[in-house]
Amino acid sequence: MPLTSFTPNVAIGSLSLAVRLPLLGRVRDLHPLDYAHVGRTKKTGDTTPVDYPIEVIDTTHQTLNTNYAATVTGCQTVEIRPQVDGMLTKICIREGDAVRKGQVLFEIDAAQFQSAYDIAEANVNSAEAAVSTAQLVLDSNQELYKEKVISDFELNTAKNELSEAKAKLRLANAELEKAATNLSYTKVKSPVNGVASMIPYRVGALVGSNITEPLVTVSDDGDIFAYFSMAETQMLEMVRQYGSMKDALGNMPEVEFQMSNGEIYPVKGHIDAVSGTINNSTGAISFRAVFPNPDRLLRDGATGAVIIPAVYNNCIVIPQSATYELQDKVFAYKVVNGKANSTEIKIVPNNNGREYIVSAGLEIGDTIVSEGAGLLKEGTVINTKNKSK
Repeated sequence: MPLTSFTPNVAIGSLSLAVRLPLLGRVRDLHPLDYAHVGRTKKTGDTTPVDYPIEVIDTTHQTLNTNYAATVTGCQTVEIRPQVDGMLTKICIREGDAVRKGQVLFEIDAAQFQSAYDIAEANVNSAEAAVSTAQLVLDSNQELYKEKVISDFELNTAKNELSEAKAKLRLANAELEKAATNLSYTKVKSPVNGVASMIPYRVGALVGSNITEPLVTVSDDGDIFAYFSMAETQMLEMVRQYGSMKDALGNMPEVEFQMSNGEIYPVKGHIDAVSGTINNSTGAISFRAVFPNPDRLLRDGATGAVIIPAVYNNCIVIPQSATYELQDKVFAYKVVNGKANSTEIKIVPNNNGREYIVSAGLEIGDTIVSEGAGLLKEGTVINTKNKSK
């Protein structure tokens, strides 16, 4: 559509303005007041106060929460594997059952191990009889030796035969103990209290110590561990705040756990361990938080987030709307002698999305513009009676 322009003459007081305005389409009739603002600019040095909310700086206490993605494991998770080879004859638990330490979980065909035990036991009895016989021979030879009926050689031979018989008895006892141990392994027991996982095997399966998948996994989740990672810079900030990592672990407030459904786990925990090394590829350091789990609400393998509170006492807190950024620096406007004066400030990296904690650049008693800092200009006269609530 072609542009059409016209030149209206507008009289404002004794001033006559000629304004040429382009319009799209057709020309419409305009009221003279539509042009009253044309050419009007704010006079240089205008001292008319501008209404902006202001705030007088004071100290307060602030708690900031930071979420870290975490994975959950039981305080002890054990893969149960058979220690002898054989056919699975009985499964004594159901999947997901709570199990006790020492409880029988599986039974393996014990026939061959019972036979080995019986043989070993018979060998022990035979060895004991041999020792008894050798002892009788030695006793008899000692009497004959006193009467000089036999020589030293025959006496020493009897002594050696007794020693050999005793050695064979010790060997037979060791074989019996080994057979008894193997026989006991046919009853697979839980080494810990916990909860059983799914069971990938069924009765009749041939199992052994070299199976790739465990018979079952038992997780002791009376307490659970939540593992998470923190950036090196965040770790250094924590150390700066508390003085040392040891003091941080000892004095840090209790932490919370946010479950995968977004709800907060009802029992608080604490951070009890930190890795001694930093991951070279990610630049992160691993932490561990422990939470009591009396109702078994959290299970091994769960995911969520550890919520760490950071408590700042006697700190300066200002709204984010009171700041603006320029070349990676943060500024706020102080009101000095009634005028806006731009001031660089330092802020704590962590924030709640609404406010900043100021570490440098502002002092108690300073007055700042609390809203609209991005729209202000240096030297703007501020109405200091318009304090924000």
